[in-house]
Amino acid sequence: MARAATTSDPFNAVGDPQRRQIMVSLARGEASVSTLVGVVGLPQPAVSRHLAVLRQVDLVRCRASGRQRLYRLNEPALEPIHQWLGTFAALWNDRLDRVDTILQEEEP
Repeated sequence: MARAATTSDPFNAVGDPQRRQIMVSLARGEASVSTLVGVVGLPQPAVSRHLAVLRQVDLVRCRASGRQRLYRLNEPALEPIHQWLGTFAALWNDRLDRVDTILQEEEP
């Protein structure tokens, strides 16, 4: 069951695996709640609660289309998360470079 965000921090919101799954789905494009229910496999009220958390921290936006509500990622709001993850890219790249060096040294 989704719980309300305790802060306005996007890191808290993406801490939940179902919310991350919703965001992955929305990365493919705009979707309705019913579409997201099918993707995530949770009941509609749970998906709506997760979307409310994501909207509260501005990671997703919503627009009305007739009686439906369509959700999409708010990409600029993902920037702090992207920047934070980027701090680890150098570490990962360094380790992968070392693996490449070892593999090249072992080649005949």
